[in-house]
Amino acid sequence: MTEREKPHTFVVYVENKPGVLNRIASLFRRRGYNIESLTVGHTEHTNISRMTIVCPIGEGAAHRVEANIYKLVNVLSVADISRSLALIKVEASEESRHRLMEIVRVFRARVVDLAPRSIIIEITGAEDKIHALVDVLRPFGIVEMVRTGQVVMTRGVQERASESSKVPDTPRQSDLKTGPERNGANVLVEAERPGSV
Repeated sequence: MTEREKPHTFVVYVENKPGVLNRIASLFRRRGYNIESLTVGHTEHTNISRMTIVCPIGEGAAHRVEANIYKLVNVLSVADISRSLALIKVEASEESRHRLMEIVRVFRARVVDLAPRSIIIEITGAEDKIHALVDVLRPFGIVEMVRTGQVVMTRGVQERASESSKVPDTPRQSDLKTGPERNGANVLVEAERPGSV
């Protein structure tokens, strides 16, 4: 039995050098995984780029891919994280409005527009959560729906001000890549410290 595939989003911070993109894309190709989306852009450091890769694979395969990406030369950090946003316009009669508001509360979504015959619901979260809400709302009558692609950003890490003053001017690779537990958030924290730009 094969494990169920679902979209995974990998955020990879790499040194801005020739051939890095090719090595990472080849890692997916050699394993037979299709990359659905790939974007690369500069970060606040000219020598560091951020790659966002979306690939539909199973949970076990995602962990192996994450570990293998991290082993590549010029890779500073990698994390598997994702969120999507959806706006859903639903028919809302006087009788069904109370039930719809309960559903919105359960899914931790929010109502962004209220009209006499419809409401617009906004939800952010994992793909499975959005699919579940759509399935629940379908019997009420979905008038229109707009969804983003997957967007990602790691959560911030708290740090003491006294530790911030001890940081070198630019992050060294030895500072950024010290083990598998390092992720994109750590790179951003390193980069956001005073005197780093």
